Amino acid sequence: MKKKSLTLLVAATLASSVLFSSCIGSFGLSNKLLDWNRNIDSKFVNELVFVAFWIVPVYEISALADILVLNSIEFWSGSNPVADAGTVKTIETKDGTYAIETQKDGYHIQKEGEEKAVDLVFNEADKSWSVEANGESTKLLKFTGDDEVVMYLPDGKEMNVELNQAGVLAFKQVAEGYSFYAAR
Repeated sequence: MKKKSLTLLVAATLASSVLFSSCIGSFGLSNKLLDWNRNIDSKFVNELVFVAFWIVPVYEISALADILVLNSIEFWSGSNPVADAGTVKTIETKDGTYAIETQKDGYHIQKEGEEKAVDLVFNEADKSWSVEANGESTKLLKFTGDDEVVMYLPDGKEMNVELNQAGVLAFKQVAEGYSFYAAR
């Protein structure tokens, strides 16, 4: 039964993509996030940021916002709602409405009607990215040189990651273990 439903879903999705191809949109938010990551000087740091942003669900949230809200706004209005940096964008999800503000040092995310907010912050002084929420700051990663970063794991441990294929692969394996347990 599940296989039949999955097959039907895939067929409907493919048919919809052909029928409604002009409505696809530019995926402005997701592309800006990916472009920012591509502009980091090291391909190994790019990969580490990419994996970290999947664990924290930054990429998933940006893609969902593009799919459900931003691309529809672009289709009907003719303009891309995330074209201007430094503005506040409102995104509606099944869990509520969120305001995302691009700041000089990162991003500020707040759910409508709540006092709590989350910030993704780059600290220029120590070259680190952190998540700040509820008055607490949790580091995601820190650049320690041209060929190494420190990745901060959810259990408080640190992992030195060499910016080469072997180092990134080792971190991916560790991160998949955390993702597996976090999903349960």
